[in-house]
Amino acid sequence: MHILITGGTGLIGRALIDNLVADGHTATVLSRSPQKHQSSLPTGVQAVAWDGKSADGWEHLADGADAIVNLAGEGIADGRWSEERKQRIVQSRVDAGKAVVEAVRQAQTKPKVVIQASAVGYYGVGDDTSLPEESAPGKDFLGHVCFDWEASSAEVEQMGVRRVIIRTGIVLSTKGGAFPKLLLPFHFFAGGPIGSGSQYFPWIHIDDQVKAIRFLIENEDASGPFNLAAPNPPTNKEFVQKLGKAMGRPAFMPVPSFVFKIIFGEMSTVLLDGQRALPQALQAAGFTFAYPEATGATRDILQKKK
Repeated sequence: MHILITGGTGLIGRALIDNLVADGHTATVLSRSPQKHQSSLPTGVQAVAWDGKSADGWEHLADGADAIVNLAGEGIADGRWSEERKQRIVQSRVDAGKAVVEAVRQAQTKPKVVIQASAVGYYGVGDDTSLPEESAPGKDFLGHVCFDWEASSAEVEQMGVRRVIIRTGIVLSTKGGAFPKLLLPFHFFAGGPIGSGSQYFPWIHIDDQVKAIRFLIENEDASGPFNLAAPNPPTNKEFVQKLGKAMGRPAFMPVPSFVFKIIFGEMSTVLLDGQRALPQALQAAGFTFAYPEATGATRDILQKKK
């Protein structure tokens, strides 16, 4: 297969590229700084320049591609959310989706599938209600971001292209995302539940994230939204207890909500609030998680520094 990836230099994109190359596939990464990233990419993976908002200069690459994986967008958990940054978070995602649509429109041989990134934040701030894929979008900032993000590439379906939406939970990896922020208190023997600890914590091991994307690319019957989160999501309190066990550190010291709000501002909602997102569609399609349980998943991540 040849896969075209936007956002390929981010946490999920890099892991996906390594997996594809290991299996003998090829990939092209769209990047605003291709020369900066080319040297760090595996042999055979090409970085191509793009402006993040149009198909100019790379539209020919969509012609005949096996898949376009659209992961592009400013990092949600990379820093505090100023109003300016919130606008960039939204616009970067919408622009990338429109660029993908433009490239697909110009392709004589359409890509077989477009994988459109999203997040479980689509459902907004949740309680203990189970959230399969048909659940309604939330009304908060992340809910609106994800709704617009998903809608940005919807037009490819009218061109006869299969489209899959991946609503990802918190990805367990030490290399980026929200998980390293959760680890921080444990390094000072101050780990414990965040806020009330009763919020659900939808997580997924980075290996299962990549495995699921590959599964959805290759499964020609798969379309529509899929929650990429481990089954039976625990509460935050339950998760940090398992994390503490994996780290050999105590997990009894609650971290008050205001501490995270002071440090991270509104962005703290990523960890203070949660959703009981269930991978109903993914499992119904036949996907099997390699890491369905948090203790084994966190132990593997920490031992291998994935």
